[in-house]
Amino acid sequence: MANGWLNKDPFANYKAKVKEVIREFLSEAEIEQMINKEFVSERLELVPDIFVFSCFTGLAYIDVKQLTLDNISSGLDGDKWIFKNRQKTDTASKIPLLPMAKDIIDKYAEHPVCKTRNAFCLF
Repeated sequence: MANGWLNKDPFANYKAKVKEVIREFLSEAEIEQMINKEFVSERLELVPDIFVFSCFTGLAYIDVKQLTLDNISSGLDGDKWIFKNRQKTDTASKIPLLPMAKDIIDKYAEHPVCKTRNAFCLF
């Protein structure tokens, strides 16, 4: 319109529709059930480990996948923290490493793939 290419605004009568999304949250019992579930193979065990790690860190899958050992260091309080720029927003994140997330990291620490990739997990 400013350049004179259009006579009228094509979006003048457009009304955006916003559909409210009601999110369900997992209960503590459901998360605990997922943590305690026994799987027949290491490959199958990896999926809930990634999900539980995301639950306890708040990181998206892509951010978890990109984590390396360099992203984990001691914070001002002396505890381990995750320092990482988020993939989607490129904003800095400083996340305390809760015991459950640390247990998952420790679970895969000696795996050959983790050592080769300098990553803390197979994913």
